[in-house]
Amino acid sequence: MKLHTTLLSLSLLSVSVNLAAQQNDSADENIEKVTVYGDFYQRTLDQLSASASVIDNARIQNRQAVHIDSLLRVAPNVNFSSGASRGRFIQIRGIGERSQFAEPINPSVSIMVDDFDFTGLGAAAVLFDTQQVEVFRGPQATVFGTGALAGAVLIKSTAADAEQADYGLFSKATQNSHRLELGKSVAVSDNLHLRGALLHNRSDGFVRNTYLNRDNTNNIDESAVKLAAKYQYGDDVTLTLNYRWYDIDNGFDAFSLDNTRETLSDEPGFDRQQTHALSANVLTQLASGDMHFIFTHASNNIDYGFDEDWTYTGFHPWGYTSTDYYYRDVDTNTVEVRFVSDDSLRLFDDTTSWVIGARIKNNQEDLLREYTYNDGDFISRFQPITKALYGELDSELSDKLTATLSLRLENYDFSYADNAGLSRDNDSTMLGGKFALSYQLGEQVLYGSISRGFKGAGINPDQNVTEANRFYDEEYNWNYELGVKGRFAPNVTARLAAFVMKRQDTQVSDYELQYREDGSAEFIDIIANADLGTNQGVEAEVSVQLADNWSLDMSAGYLDAYFEGYVQADGTEVTEQQQAQAPKYTANMLSRFDITDTLRWNIEVDYVDSYRFSDGHDVTAPSRVLVHTQLSWQQQDWEATLWVNNAFDRTHYTRGFGGFSNDPRDFYEFDEPYYQLGDGRQTGVTVRYHF
Repeated sequence: MKLHTTLLSLSLLSVSVNLAAQQNDSADENIEKVTVYGDFYQRTLDQLSASASVIDNARIQNRQAVHIDSLLRVAPNVNFSSGASRGRFIQIRGIGERSQFAEPINPSVSIMVDDFDFTGLGAAAVLFDTQQVEVFRGPQATVFGTGALAGAVLIKSTAADAEQADYGLFSKATQNSHRLELGKSVAVSDNLHLRGALLHNRSDGFVRNTYLNRDNTNNIDESAVKLAAKYQYGDDVTLTLNYRWYDIDNGFDAFSLDNTRETLSDEPGFDRQQTHALSANVLTQLASGDMHFIFTHASNNIDYGFDEDWTYTGFHPWGYTSTDYYYRDVDTNTVEVRFVSDDSLRLFDDTTSWVIGARIKNNQEDLLREYTYNDGDFISRFQPITKALYGELDSELSDKLTATLSLRLENYDFSYADNAGLSRDNDSTMLGGKFALSYQLGEQVLYGSISRGFKGAGINPDQNVTEANRFYDEEYNWNYELGVKGRFAPNVTARLAAFVMKRQDTQVSDYELQYREDGSAEFIDIIANADLGTNQGVEAEVSVQLADNWSLDMSAGYLDAYFEGYVQADGTEVTEQQQAQAPKYTANMLSRFDITDTLRWNIEVDYVDSYRFSDGHDVTAPSRVLVHTQLSWQQQDWEATLWVNNAFDRTHYTRGFGGFSNDPRDFYEFDEPYYQLGDGRQTGVTVRYHF
């Protein structure tokens, strides 16, 4: 699909929305403005010259979403992969990582929780006391830097001084599941507000280990606490403090030789994370603008391991016994200063506001790997440091036309060392940014943008990798986008976008083929660079008020993602190949129907087209449709919801492998696909009280 075809599709979508709007013009004129926080300015969603989805707290509650992986299907052209207890690896427009083992990775999607940078730490994307979730599609280099080659996700929690936001929640569901949430704000004085919130979420999961006769080897056990304070010092200084504590102790026993939910592992795995995180945000209102000082520290202990043979000792005479455990300590520190001009310091005849800022992020990642077939424990230390300068100009060219120019210069410097004798460092400086034009056309906003994202170079740490494949280069992503947003009729709002992304030096998963002394082949996983990757498509989000008591929210995405001009490590030339984790079509629909003033019935449908699990093999996830439904009763401060997720108990997959055999019954001779199954049908009741 070429650019002109993409633009034609956008035009057809716009026409279809207008035609649908003309069928019903009796809706309310007042449409709520949605504020976006993942930007230098708190703009409305329609003012943002980018494709983004904002998912509010009501929608989060509708889906009974406790982790970000339960919510991502709402946004078009967004996917995720598991390989753990949660889908903590996110792909946007076909770009994103799929797993992590011993190697350090450079994520393509930034994950922010308020001011905390949890990029690469997706297990911390637990949803509780959440105001909204923002999903930005396309490179977001200026705001988020090297972690946002494909886009970014921001989880915005409820502010300490929020009004009418206190609540308690209890949920009980099948699979021996229950969830408890509490959130409460206290006004200590006129200028000091405090808020506390907690979550405890537990479930046995959908796997039965028949060897151990247990139903909870793939369990969920998550607890989290949030403490926040907001202090107003005079009229000019605001101090916001946040503390986060996560205690995630999930099981990981997801794979079976027969691709069922019945496993045979004698040493089930684990997926754990303990986090302490503290942030301080100081906003000083000066005579000519706002000065922001943001400091964060996060300490994370991450344990991940699995039973590599997926069976038990003695399962088969040809069987082997092996476990693979990874223990990481990750410390992250960030310091950022930013100045945002006000009307008194605008440039060019008072037409242009501006932002300038600097940020330093310092990471240290210590790894201990315990693997059955290693001679001893493997220990490594990875220390990336990013230093960035950025700026943005927003200029009013006329009453209706606005231009935005932003740039970010970022230095990415890392060092790596391990106890196998490898010690390397690398330094690269990258430039990204954006130029956009926005035009107000009645109640719609038209925009066009060119943006460039980046992510840093990396290292393949396996001691057997040849020096020629030791490093891979930084990657760049050019994004060309046209879009329209706004109200298309009194009862219809829509956001439509068409994009073409050109990736340079695309980082792809590959392997290096070597031969042992006995002549047997050894495949070593590496990251390499393809010449060019193309990711292009269309995105649409439409809200329609069909009647006073019935509304529809719909989203749809089309994606054509492939890379070309790539020579694999074994010398094979790849002319063109579809990118992994990039379904061609995605869609979501939510129907809200008010039966009475107190009773509402929701139906939500997710659709994901088939897609390849990996660049290195051809195993695919088949297309699937999942249906969720909720019946909610609300009376004054009480709300009770009967809900069913995956109502028709459809089989679907969240991770897949191929190109090898792990089955001794076949004498390891036949390559087979292996899948991690997504959740089956779950039924529950949730009671929420607002106080």
